[in-house]
Amino acid sequence: MDAKLICTNCDEVYEQETKTFRCTKCDEPLELELVTNAKINEGNVLEQNILGRYSEFYPYLDNNVDISLGEGFTSLIKSNFLTNKIGIKGVYFKNEGENPTWSFKDRGTITGVTRAINLGFKGIGTVSTGNMAASVSAYGAKAKIDTIILVKEEIADEKLKPIAVYGSKLVKVRGDYGKLYLESIKLGYENGFYFINSDSPFRVEGYKTIAFEIFEQLNHNIPDYVIVPTSAGGDIRGIEKGFRELKACGLTEKAPKIIAVQAAGCAPIATAFKNGREKIERFSNPHTIAHAIENPYPPSGNQVLRMIKKNGGIAVDVDDDEIINAQKLLAEEGIFGQPASVTSLAALIKLKEEKYLLEDDIVVNIVTASGLKFTSALDKHDLNAITIDIDNLKDIIKKEE
Repeated sequence: MDAKLICTNCDEVYEQETKTFRCTKCDEPLELELVTNAKINEGNVLEQNILGRYSEFYPYLDNNVDISLGEGFTSLIKSNFLTNKIGIKGVYFKNEGENPTWSFKDRGTITGVTRAINLGFKGIGTVSTGNMAASVSAYGAKAKIDTIILVKEEIADEKLKPIAVYGSKLVKVRGDYGKLYLESIKLGYENGFYFINSDSPFRVEGYKTIAFEIFEQLNHNIPDYVIVPTSAGGDIRGIEKGFRELKACGLTEKAPKIIAVQAAGCAPIATAFKNGREKIERFSNPHTIAHAIENPYPPSGNQVLRMIKKNGGIAVDVDDDEIINAQKLLAEEGIFGQPASVTSLAALIKLKEEKYLLEDDIVVNIVTASGLKFTSALDKHDLNAITIDIDNLKDIIKKEE
């Protein structure tokens, strides 16, 4: 089946990706047409990958490409502790830090790289400041395909080596990041490199699998809300589309309301939503500890606003203090998420206090990446160890009175 792409704004139809992966008429993101006739394959998930189990939702991909690194099938963990503490019936965490390169990006990378190989491209690439760069590097290595990674010149040193270790061509670029994002796709397409940037249509498609897994893990039930840390907008779009396709295929009668959460220090989508605007504006002087979602002008920002309005969800922001508190609180449940990824929990707490979320709600929080991606954030916590002599060990290892 050929892929048909539709503009998310003006509904213009395309038979294949444009050179910028955007509509040539209104410059808004393209989206694969809705799958309306599919089911989830049966079988042992331990012997499947996500594109095998959910293959009917990807009729336009030839999955006879051996590039899986075991992405997906991440845990959905119910927190009884936080359910009681916050006062909501069901609090769940989808732990995307369990993916091969420790973030949700791997789901979109496998669909993007598969598409590149299906089309016969000689190489792949991406523009990223961290999680996506590592992901594309890893899958490029697995696929044995030329890989170019473009990052900001000022990228932190701790982020560089985990990208470079896979052997891709890693390039620090001076200049406007927004221009780099668009120029890379265009120049790549013209020179045989398929750039799998944040909201490229086939990357977004990979994130549908998060919705499919939540549906299965909740025993074919749908939560009331899904809270998604939001930067460029590709992840939240894919998750929402996944639930929409489950409903369109008759597998469920409803879809959850989607909540986009951003850091207050860089919240172009949440700000536009609060002000009732239909389009985002560039966020001035962004500054937040949640670097992974610090995107002042997200390429899918306008579509996220349209999607939320149609879905019935909302966009909200949380400040750095709320983020650090949520990171510590989630760690007490055994999950260590990077600051950006715990904004979902920070938003949950805030929305419960504001009485937007109610006691009977079932809420899934997407934890987008492992805290090991950004260990410098631990300096914001009061974390200490004690030192003793071995002769005093008995004073430590004893039952509480």
